[in-house]
Amino acid sequence: MESATQALSKLNINGDSVPNLQKNLSLFSPEQIELAKMLVEMGQSHLFQHWPEPGVDDEEKKAFFDQVALLNSSYPGGLASYIKTARELLADSKAGKNPFDGFTPSVPIGENLNFGDENFIKFEEAGVREAQNAAFVLVAGGLGERLGYNGIKVALPMETTTGTCFLQHYIESILALQEASCRLTQGKYERDIPFVIMTSDDTHARTLQLLESNSYFGMKPSQVNLLKQEKVACLEDNDARLAGDPQNKYRIQTKPHGHGDVHSLLYSSGLLNKWIDAGLRWILFFQDTNGLLFKAIPASLGVSATKQYHVNSLAVPRKAKEAIGGITRLTHADGRSMVINVEYNQLDPLLRATGHPDGDVNCETGYSPFPGNINQLILELGPYIEELKKTGGAIKEFVNPKYKDSSKTSFKSSTRLECMMQDYPKTLPPSARVGFTVMNTWLAYAPVKSNPEDAAKVPKGNPYHSATSGEMAIYRANSLILRKVGVKVDDPVQQVFNGQEVEVWPCITWNPKWGLTFSEVKSKVSGSCSISQRSVMAIKGVNVFLEDLSLDGALVIKSVDEAEVRIGGSLRNKGWILENVDYKDTSVPEEIRIRGFRFNKIEQLEKHYSEPGKFDLKA
Repeated sequence: MESATQALSKLNINGDSVPNLQKNLSLFSPEQIELAKMLVEMGQSHLFQHWPEPGVDDEEKKAFFDQVALLNSSYPGGLASYIKTARELLADSKAGKNPFDGFTPSVPIGENLNFGDENFIKFEEAGVREAQNAAFVLVAGGLGERLGYNGIKVALPMETTTGTCFLQHYIESILALQEASCRLTQGKYERDIPFVIMTSDDTHARTLQLLESNSYFGMKPSQVNLLKQEKVACLEDNDARLAGDPQNKYRIQTKPHGHGDVHSLLYSSGLLNKWIDAGLRWILFFQDTNGLLFKAIPASLGVSATKQYHVNSLAVPRKAKEAIGGITRLTHADGRSMVINVEYNQLDPLLRATGHPDGDVNCETGYSPFPGNINQLILELGPYIEELKKTGGAIKEFVNPKYKDSSKTSFKSSTRLECMMQDYPKTLPPSARVGFTVMNTWLAYAPVKSNPEDAAKVPKGNPYHSATSGEMAIYRANSLILRKVGVKVDDPVQQVFNGQEVEVWPCITWNPKWGLTFSEVKSKVSGSCSISQRSVMAIKGVNVFLEDLSLDGALVIKSVDEAEVRIGGSLRNKGWILENVDYKDTSVPEEIRIRGFRFNKIEQLEKHYSEPGKFDLKA
């Protein structure tokens, strides 16, 4: 064995500058000594400053290099690359450099869809046909703490009529698409749609447990892959010195890097090549708590396939200056251009600085010409793989230090580099076909991301984005879809829950395979149907048909796929009543109290059809 001194001289580590490291070198493997050299060369000697003599905490010292090895291997280009990028971005931040300097904004090209019209139906059918050539990726690294819920966000009930959680709804939607796609192509392909979930240390075990304890909600376990993102090192100053963990001097403090990691994880997993070899063509990225999303997916995928977009961002109409990023084409003075999300607080000053004195204003439609980004992306798989071969999946990062004062010399607390999934197009060549698809907000976007206290402070007329508004948005969307297919649905009433005034429509839910598309819902409804405002209707089945139904009360139908159920006549009962719940009332489960309401189930007509056959339910 060579001596530690020889190892040091070989590695050119100056023992004078890191005496505590030099004393301990005999504890480490050659690979660990290489990492030590890299840290010293990258100006990180302070990490060894308080290390004691060999024989004290030796296992902790080795564990330090285990952590460094993980941080090094999980970041494209390694830890040295992370520190180098951090120094550049911190210098830009201190200098107040504008990332959009030299760029001129303009409105990009995209498709505006209106639910239920001929164009929408055409794109929806094209999307269902194409779905068997797609893979779905859910970024689900977050806990529900911000919402006042201690579980993982995907375990939160999407609505409380049936108690279906987000993850169950997403899986059932993908399975419904899989079946519909197979039917539409006359069973030419019977392909299982792959589903990837990006997890984190916080959510990985609990996501796996949720899947396993529910038999993967009907999906084959072989269809599902979990990819866990690692955290990145924290930075304590403008020189990008790595921050020690306040709890343990032998650890580097770490924080999440952001959902942009999904690209490098997919690249290193080997899944992308497997998918392209299997003939897949599309990859859809979506986030964890938008219960409306799958109502917009088929038509958006149809737009991607028809327009041959390499990148298609799902979007909603956006009011000028509304607090949601705008999808924008940016053209640089040197000829570079990209279509990218620009945050609302950057878009208005950017427009003013480039010859638009009024900044971000509504056009003749009543909305900003820059559509609102909802962070759901559809990428064409072939060009995506080619791009990742160049970048390794690394996404342009940013840093957001909280400075102590205007001198910008020190931070209030440690910071880290971050990256966002939707910044993928930043590195694309000008030849890339990057577009967007705008959908009605009521159909596509009702995220759950605010707790009751924060939501109650939102100015009237602005979206709450809470568990309260998220659930009510599902009932509104389903009511409006039924109206569109000819059902007479009563107008909503205004009610206040957890300090938020919301529209309460009839509480209507159905599982995805009953009606994933406009055409499917239309085929299940006939004659003159009506639903009163106080009604509740939950359909859990495929072949359930509403024929001349007048509903005033609560109706719950469950049926196996082979049962054909026709429901009609006048159904009336005392129904379910929405009762207020105080979010501070700890005797009520968290997932209920963050909504501010619960159902008092007084009376309902509930029927289960567990055998094949034809059944009539007529009042």
